[in-house]
Amino acid sequence: MGRTPKDSITIADVARLAEVSRATVSRVMNGRLTVAPEIVARVRAAADRLNYRPSDLARSLSLGRTNMVALVVPDLGNPLFQQILRGITNASAAAGYRVLVAETDEDPTAEAEIAIEARRRCDALIMVSPRLDEERLLELLPQVQPVILVNRQGPEDVSSVVVDYGRAVRIVVDHLVGLGHRRLAFLSGPAASASNTLRLRALEVAQREIPGLELVRLECGRSIEDGYAAVERVLESHVTAVVAFNDLVAFGLLARLNEVGVAVPADVSVTGMDDIGLARFAVPSLTTVRVPQKDLGELAWRRLHASIAAPNGDADDVPELRLAVRASTGPVPEPRLHGGTAAGRLGWQQQGDIFALGSDSGMLARYEFGRRMPQVHAPRPYLHPVRTLGGHPLTEVSPVDHRHHYGVSLAVPVVNGTSHWGGRTYVRDQGPTLLTNHGQQRSRGVIANDHELIDDITWYDEQGRPQLVERRRLAGELAAGGWRLDWQSVLTARYGSMQIENPTTAGREGAAYGGIFWRLPVAETTVLSADGEGLDAAFGSTSPWLAFVQGDVSLLLVQPDGVRRWFLRVDSYVGACPALAWDSPLTLQPNQELRLSLTALLLDRPVELAEAKSLADQL
Repeated sequence: MGRTPKDSITIADVARLAEVSRATVSRVMNGRLTVAPEIVARVRAAADRLNYRPSDLARSLSLGRTNMVALVVPDLGNPLFQQILRGITNASAAAGYRVLVAETDEDPTAEAEIAIEARRRCDALIMVSPRLDEERLLELLPQVQPVILVNRQGPEDVSSVVVDYGRAVRIVVDHLVGLGHRRLAFLSGPAASASNTLRLRALEVAQREIPGLELVRLECGRSIEDGYAAVERVLESHVTAVVAFNDLVAFGLLARLNEVGVAVPADVSVTGMDDIGLARFAVPSLTTVRVPQKDLGELAWRRLHASIAAPNGDADDVPELRLAVRASTGPVPEPRLHGGTAAGRLGWQQQGDIFALGSDSGMLARYEFGRRMPQVHAPRPYLHPVRTLGGHPLTEVSPVDHRHHYGVSLAVPVVNGTSHWGGRTYVRDQGPTLLTNHGQQRSRGVIANDHELIDDITWYDEQGRPQLVERRRLAGELAAGGWRLDWQSVLTARYGSMQIENPTTAGREGAAYGGIFWRLPVAETTVLSADGEGLDAAFGSTSPWLAFVQGDVSLLLVQPDGVRRWFLRVDSYVGACPALAWDSPLTLQPNQELRLSLTALLLDRPVELAEAKSLADQL
């Protein structure tokens, strides 16, 4: 009689060949650690010789395991959940597990029952974005252990993989604010969504921290249909930008805006959340935050498997969130200037409580008085946004990296101990320290016409005592295929002697900032100066000019009346100023005047070293 077919080989055959008991073979095949290494080798050699493979079903029954994990999601139609499922499926398959999927159809009342039933059929449970309220979730979790939550923070004894959607929405808001938007709509997601709550909290914080920011909350939902239906309410809210709960909502919004003839981003900017696969194919392509969807699923499986196989094992952190900037966002729509500025000329016009520089074709710069700035930012008048003729913003205001940076302003770290820079003050032998020493610059009155804006300003210390008076002149005109902005200030020590300092004078090397400070958006930047290309050539130099090239736009800064050493940054942020003081204090005697000037040329093209030098010579 021939050899028994391999499918009929049993554990008894292996035991007979290896000269051990069937129980020993079982322990070896199930990975038990109670068998001597030499016996393990003998059993595995016998199994290989007989081509024996244990039955998955038999092994599951003997171990009390199914090698299956249950996944409960609110909506399988959402591409975000599909990608999380893909990540879990791929990662668990490598460990010999399969995934049982259950959908709740966004019904919180059925979620607990579905989760319990799924867990009974599997070894563990993954709940993605559960919609249960906190009390019912806490009641459910002990019944379905081992369990892990995705996009929902549970109690300390339950593993979770949570995207910081508060951080994500703040990334979007900061991007829009950097484009000049101040009135935003948030299309809110499902009320039961924990991530929606995180978004709302972050928006409340942003509104408190960002001067002049207005947020309009519009109840919406999670689907394309919800976004489509929200358009009329968005238009009625008179916002300039929309933060959608997710990409699907943004898709619906974009479709309906196109139907009613609203241009994106010329009339309104739109952002999403999650960066699902179709986001870059939207019309226009969608600016959104990249949530690492597949990675979330893989990380959830690793943490869950660690809790099953190796409790308290280490697991990776949630991947970093990043902004995907695409065509659906742009500068705030340009208001029309009233007063009939002649074509081809630039002029100042008042618009409510701000002044705008431009022509009938649109606004190029906005002058604000800083009245809504928090005291810790050292309130002061500033320019923002400042744009090229093509509409590209070349200023940033209150960015994440330095909340106290405001477009173009006259910012000085220390004036007789008072900060007119904002944020922390560098203290010798102590480092950056938050002091209650923030002063403010208050406008006493503005005169503006087609040629220039004149602002008379008084500088006050933190006690409200006057320190300096300033007469500031701002003018703009078309030049060299772009336009130029001229800033001239005369500071007078009318109230006594003044000593101007910076962190370098207090012992921190390389931090001689303070003066007419221009803060640019964060972007890949090339620096040019009369001393060559690069930061090292420009920093601390007495080059009469400095150029920043960011993609297809350029900013040329020229010191027309006397040259001060340049302070600049391009790594942690992008900004520059002719430094008032460098490595020693600058002292003004009573009634002494200090004259400052800076000319900027804004171009919708990149410049190279030779052209930058030529342009600087012409200004």
